[in-house]
Amino acid sequence: MRLRQRIPLSLLFAAIALAYLAAGIALALLLSWLRVGPWQAGLLAFAILAPLLVYHVRRAFAPMHSLFRALAGTVASYRDGDYGFGLAWAGRGELGELVASHNALGEALREQRLSLVQRELLLDTMVQNTPVAMLLVDPARRVVHANIAARKLLGEGRKLEGQDFDALLAQTPDAVRDAFERGGDGMFTLDEGADGLDNGNEEIYHLARRHFRLNGRRHELVLLRQLTAELHRQEVQTWKKVIRVISHELNNSLAPIASLAHSGAELLRRGQLERLPTALATIEERARHLEGFIRDYARFAKLPSPRLEAVPWSRFLSQLRSQVDFVAEGIIDEHAARFDAAQLEQGLLNLIKNAHESGSPADEVRLVLRRLSSGWRIDVLDRGQGMNEAVLANALLPFYSTKRGGTGLGLALAREIAEAHGGRIALLNRDGGGLCVSLVLPD
Repeated sequence: MRLRQRIPLSLLFAAIALAYLAAGIALALLLSWLRVGPWQAGLLAFAILAPLLVYHVRRAFAPMHSLFRALAGTVASYRDGDYGFGLAWAGRGELGELVASHNALGEALREQRLSLVQRELLLDTMVQNTPVAMLLVDPARRVVHANIAARKLLGEGRKLEGQDFDALLAQTPDAVRDAFERGGDGMFTLDEGADGLDNGNEEIYHLARRHFRLNGRRHELVLLRQLTAELHRQEVQTWKKVIRVISHELNNSLAPIASLAHSGAELLRRGQLERLPTALATIEERARHLEGFIRDYARFAKLPSPRLEAVPWSRFLSQLRSQVDFVAEGIIDEHAARFDAAQLEQGLLNLIKNAHESGSPADEVRLVLRRLSSGWRIDVLDRGQGMNEAVLANALLPFYSTKRGGTGLGLALAREIAEAHGGRIALLNRDGGGLCVSLVLPD
């Protein structure tokens, strides 16, 4: 919209005022010459010139009135989300600065709107094409938004917007409903036969639920992620690693056994019986090592559910100290906790033996017991070499070991025991060297 006001308003108003002042004086002198009294001449001059003054003032203000109406119109358009308007003002001064600022504001709003539209388009494209099923549910339990994956999973490809979410859940398999009834995040398994594929395969899903406020109202975001392929890949990698570790251990034991058995047969054939006991002792040592290796794997694979009972810490730690040396600190007295004594003993034995094997002085291997608000914390501390970042990231994984001849099951077994009790385990390097293995057990 283009408006024109070439003459500055201050000069225009000054010119009009001077013109009408001169005209008034001239008209008053003319009336006085015609023998009209001063007051009558002034009133008569005002009556004659006032309509003309109003007319010219309105003419002078007309462009400015148009500008203000245009400004009000563009502001209303901005409020409605339309930023395609601009103003062109030929004048200068304060009004010119006002129009320039208004146009700059419109340009900034247009750029922001364009950027927002592009981001929304990108976000919608990502949401629609992600393999994670996503649903947004409003406080009335109506589906506000559902992506393509959610439509395929819950609606056989149909649109879900506007439908009752609880009615949709009622049509899903029992495993899905059970996962939602438990509340919070969780995992569930679906038989693909329930989807009409009848091939007996199972699909594993992870359910995540988040609540937030949108436009002042509480909404729920539901995420359903299929984990089957990922878990299968991890399972295959784990089995490959297990096979490599077992093959390595078997070769390390069976190769010497086969060689020594052949050597023993040769010694027996030659009648050199004095060297035979040494060969047989070595065969026995390797066989026992192999037996212990397989026993450790079996113990890890067959870890039963913990049998919880109240156990006094003083008695438990006294029995633990009879098997391995360490310095006990913290709340020990007659406090008790509920746990499986045999399993926790095995886990702590592994941790304390690792602390001794780390190169730490024996008197620096300590077990610190602390009471938490909702459970107990056991720290196994040493002053050994600690772990670098790569080892810290993998140390709790089964079959991961940096020790020659290690099975990689000590820390993994301790983790399994802690998590079976509803607790957790963590590793961190200590200031000044050494490692802290922290095990937390709930009440």
